[in-house]
Amino acid sequence: MNGADELLGTALHGGLAESPAILAGEREISYSELAAAACRCGGAFRKCGVEAQDRVLLLVDDSPEFFFAYLGAMKIGAVPVALNLRTSAGELGFIIEDSGCKLIVVGPEFVALLDQAGLGLKAMPMVVLSEGRSDERPGLADLMQEQPAELDSVSLDPDGMALWMYTSGTTGTPKAAVHRLRSLRAADRYLAAVYGVEPGERLFCTSKLFFAFSLGHILLAGLRLGATAVLNAGWPSAQAIAAVVERHRPDVVFSVPTLYRSLLEEDLAGSAAVCSVRHFISAGERLPERLFRQWLAATGHPILEGIGATEALMMFLGNRPDDYCPGATGKPFPGIEVRLVGDTGETIADADTPGVLWVRSECLAAGYWNQAARTAAAFDAGWYRTGDVFVRDGDGRYQHQGRADDMLKISGQWVGPAEIEEAVLKNAKVSEAAVVGFEDGGGFVRLALCLVPRDPAVDRENLERELTDALTAELSIYKCPRRFVYLEELPKTATGKMQRFKLRAVVGEKLSGTS
Repeated sequence: MNGADELLGTALHGGLAESPAILAGEREISYSELAAAACRCGGAFRKCGVEAQDRVLLLVDDSPEFFFAYLGAMKIGAVPVALNLRTSAGELGFIIEDSGCKLIVVGPEFVALLDQAGLGLKAMPMVVLSEGRSDERPGLADLMQEQPAELDSVSLDPDGMALWMYTSGTTGTPKAAVHRLRSLRAADRYLAAVYGVEPGERLFCTSKLFFAFSLGHILLAGLRLGATAVLNAGWPSAQAIAAVVERHRPDVVFSVPTLYRSLLEEDLAGSAAVCSVRHFISAGERLPERLFRQWLAATGHPILEGIGATEALMMFLGNRPDDYCPGATGKPFPGIEVRLVGDTGETIADADTPGVLWVRSECLAAGYWNQAARTAAAFDAGWYRTGDVFVRDGDGRYQHQGRADDMLKISGQWVGPAEIEEAVLKNAKVSEAAVVGFEDGGGFVRLALCLVPRDPAVDRENLERELTDALTAELSIYKCPRRFVYLEELPKTATGKMQRFKLRAVVGEKLSGTS
């Protein structure tokens, strides 16, 4: 099979060749134009020496050129690797060497970063600019112009490599999840069956294309369904998101809780354009129940929470338009198997009992490139250990309790931060909250509540009294933090995920050794 043909075939052979594949600002690219660009780009890469299964790195903002390069690499059997636009020079250098890439496509705004990353390398692969040109580096458009609009596809075994995605590397070095070609055949499974996405409908994800959340739904599943990808260059803000929705009127919007909250806080959620969106889908971090209810009140639409992973390519749990529950992550999607596993490796059958979620699906990565130990720790006999702790209620819904390494044992009881944080966020004076553990003077692990108040000048003593009263009324006493740490903002990754290891370091400096 060929990856590009697998993704573009539905539109090209289903009467949608002249329908828009991409909307990006004023630019509109039809499926026939996208297919021709992929052929030209694939031919250009081949002329540059790229062969089947060679890696092609993309450090490119969301744009039609991203699609050209991604599909062009697939057309000749090469392996596209989209990189985090906020990567460091050190991480970029590591990835260049780790991947053994043959070519790098880079946006002009990232050239200085690439040059810095190259200082410590023995050799730099060929570099092509996604826009413009320079004396040292050719431009993608110039190289494509020299190639024909038709190109024979390179057919590979379905177990061949289709694409890589590097994890964010918030701890340790980044690792590349290697996804096989056969995964592409299942990428669109629930987008059509669960959310009802049809050919020609418009999909917009506020996360950048290098994230699995966006890449999986917008490029992979969206193209395979013959839908239209709505793109936004630049880092997303509430104003930018609202402008894109106003201009292109997407049918489905994928975003993260942080940005849904920003749209509400900037009074942008209730516009006619936003309210015309059929489905709002959320992933990347836990969706607070209060935010769910505020969004529903402002727009008339629920936010449908789900969860996925780089290693799983697509989401594996989620709420449905006709079956959703505030505070729950949802149920397994079609074709997905899940199980909860306890500390000693036993499968948990009882409801309301926490365990680490394991997932099996056709879209799972084959493992991590050149990292056998980390592969063995995460993958086993077709299953992927997510590292996320869930409980399953009596209705079969899964509720996220935090990461396995975020779980804390207090007074002999396991405590999940999510439950406490949800209770804290019911107080309107609190903007953000996170619970971590710290070691007190007696060597015992205690709970610390990190707070970002909506008003920095809030009466802290009164706020702490309110929170303590509310928590003790709602939760078991061992789940109630007695230490409060005030911050201007909580540390997060580029995807909006909490960096609890940084919080633990801050709390450790402030509170360790206290009683």
